Amino acid sequence: MAQAIKNWQLDSKTDRSVPAPKASYSSAFRILLGYTRPYRLTFLGVFACILLAISADLLQPYLVKIAIDDHLMKGSKEYAPVLAIAGIYLVLSAGNLLFTYLQNNLIQRAGQGIVADIRKQVFGHIAKQSMSFFDRIPSGSLITYVSSDTESLNQFFNQVLLSLLRDGLTLAFILVLMFQLDPELALYCMILLPVIALIAVLFRGYMRQTYQLARTNLSRLIAFCAENLAGMGLIQVFHQEREQRRRFLERNRAYYKANLREIRTNVMFNRTFDILGNLSVAMVTWFGGRAVLGHDLEFGVLYAFITYIRQFFQPITTITQQWNTLQSATVSVNRIWDIFAQEPEVREPARLEATKELDLFRGGIDFNQITFGYGNGEPIIRGLDLHVRPGEMIGVAGTTGAGKSSLISLLCRFYDVRSGSILIDGADVRDIPQAVLHRLIGLVQQEPYLYHGSIVDNVRLFDASITREQVEEACRLVGADERIRLMPDGYDTMLSERGSGLSAGERQLLSFARIIVFRPKVLILDEATANLDSQSEQLIQHALSVVSQGRTTFVIAHRLSTIRNADRILVMNRGVIAEEGTHEELLEQCGYYYELYNQTKGQRGLQESDELQGPQKTDEAAAINAKEEAKA
Repeated sequence: MAQAIKNWQLDSKTDRSVPAPKASYSSAFRILLGYTRPYRLTFLGVFACILLAISADLLQPYLVKIAIDDHLMKGSKEYAPVLAIAGIYLVLSAGNLLFTYLQNNLIQRAGQGIVADIRKQVFGHIAKQSMSFFDRIPSGSLITYVSSDTESLNQFFNQVLLSLLRDGLTLAFILVLMFQLDPELALYCMILLPVIALIAVLFRGYMRQTYQLARTNLSRLIAFCAENLAGMGLIQVFHQEREQRRRFLERNRAYYKANLREIRTNVMFNRTFDILGNLSVAMVTWFGGRAVLGHDLEFGVLYAFITYIRQFFQPITTITQQWNTLQSATVSVNRIWDIFAQEPEVREPARLEATKELDLFRGGIDFNQITFGYGNGEPIIRGLDLHVRPGEMIGVAGTTGAGKSSLISLLCRFYDVRSGSILIDGADVRDIPQAVLHRLIGLVQQEPYLYHGSIVDNVRLFDASITREQVEEACRLVGADERIRLMPDGYDTMLSERGSGLSAGERQLLSFARIIVFRPKVLILDEATANLDSQSEQLIQHALSVVSQGRTTFVIAHRLSTIRNADRILVMNRGVIAEEGTHEELLEQCGYYYELYNQTKGQRGLQESDELQGPQKTDEAAAINAKEEAKA
């Protein structure tokens, strides 16, 4: 395992995602700017293009002012200077177009790259969380974080940040030119600046609340849709379409009202600045017009001043129009950083100790007086002590809520024990890196998850180091090869999400093939045959006999026929091992297992399975009848 741990450490060092943000960031703006460091040169190019584009744009009214005051108003009949000014004007217009095009492309490249980095970090951080995290947060909300919230950040970089750079510099340049043309008239225009600042401050809190409400309602709507789509079969079977439609309409109506409130806020905010802009133009026209009539101001200066004052309020209007995007991005940053603030309850070991290679593990497992409960609730497992020999097959039975699946979740370290310890070949699972631990343990669940992709990729889980020949050999060993070759494209057959084109038994066979190609030392079957018919269960029993060879195996089952041949069967009750022994030994005890067997033997699934057992069924039935007569 020394090399495995070394590789794990190298993988951690080569992770190029941006490090998790620290709480010392004082604002969403500073947080987002922290992601611009790898794109410094690109943003420097953006800044240069903005300067050149603004200069080309703002020099145009000044050229017109020169043409009016120095040539047209003086009655000059020389056309050459006017043509030269017109040529320069044309060059400036072309330069403005060119540099605007370049700045937009550069900002898009940088913005898309930053958002891709953030999206990668969000997904990676979610993937590292413990199972308790997914117990608390609906999957629909997590989808919103990865999709909608990161898209809001994309709009921040491609709209808000560009507007702040371009329009902020435009305002500064216009102020310089206005004071150069006429300081007194420029001072009159500055009277409106405190009014603009006051309006922005008054609207800020209300707008933030508005966008937070809209994002929250959107998250709830997406979460509801995701949950309903996942359980659509259950909804239709129990005729819940009308009720679910009603609940959807409630969430949709809440999101609709939040959006209307957001739109009303934007209209009020933006139109207020439009009115201020029109008032400023009217004021400049009044005072400037009187000055021109009184020969205190040149007409060309008034023309340039009116043009600049219009251009002055245009960037202000643009910035205010981006206010909603900025608010939305701020809300999204806070939501994403709330996710980043969630630390996994199951953490990597603080110190990695070198130990033997993976292939040298034998699979001995010790549960030493473990106690566990979810969150702060009552313990589900209490003082459980269990020692499993390498290669032993352990069946786990018990009623719902007895702690069977919780025991397996602790072995996989989806959760940590409250007290006690779990050892694999003497190594505490809390001291083994999770990447290594999960290569040691193979898990087959009740509903195996298949991805959109070919059968080959679903068996090897997109691990290119596993060859196609290894996949085919694994499928042959578990009995899936013949069925796969009957498919149109064989092993290249594309499966839909969750493998909806396959039967439950075929999906389980593929999950068993995964075990063979990944070669874990410990195998766990968590109700792997619960949804199978008798014929499919027989195939799975054959596959189980293949994959369990040389592996320590835990089989959790409600169907007792699945664990009948286990080396040892544990009967759990209220978080403790109530009984322990082989199938025959537990029947002789006439305890919990005996009751479970009597409860299930009349069920159709167990009857069909018993029929496949042949004469063994008759012998066991006779033994049970003898026990009942003795008790009577």
